[in-house]
Amino acid sequence: MAPARLARMDDLPALLALFATCEVSPAARPPARAAAIWQETMDSRFAHVFVAVAGQEIAATSMLVTAPNILREGRSHSFLENVMTHPAWRGRGLGRSVVAAALAHAWTLDCHQVLLQSGRADPRVYRFYESAGFRPGLRTAYAAMRPIAGAAPGSA
Repeated sequence: MAPARLARMDDLPALLALFATCEVSPAARPPARAAAIWQETMDSRFAHVFVAVAGQEIAATSMLVTAPNILREGRSHSFLENVMTHPAWRGRGLGRSVVAAALAHAWTLDCHQVLLQSGRADPRVYRFYESAGFRPGLRTAYAAMRPIAGAAPGSA
């Protein structure tokens, strides 16, 4: 498994190149907006982005967002987001590397759990997350979507 590392400020162009191959969601636009969001991410003590490099490019990434928590004896909880591997590099352990790095970081922060949701209806994705230590069915996920401007309430 290729080692993952924390992302750096100068990784943004390579991450945007990776995100350009995303089948699920487009990256922030214009580039100045993406740069402002990246700066905010890099400045946050609650957000940690992990990357795995293959060749000369960032081939996989994940983002761990940690939230303070008064419950669970004060132990934080984390959310794993934006897990992605470049299509040309899939099946080589890079996705596993960035997920493992995020989980290891969460445990060093004494988080009581890491939550993950996937919008992909691909059984291979489910098997990947289960093999990385995630167990389905422990929680029920709900999502509230941002209303579409001008739409009637409840129609979005």
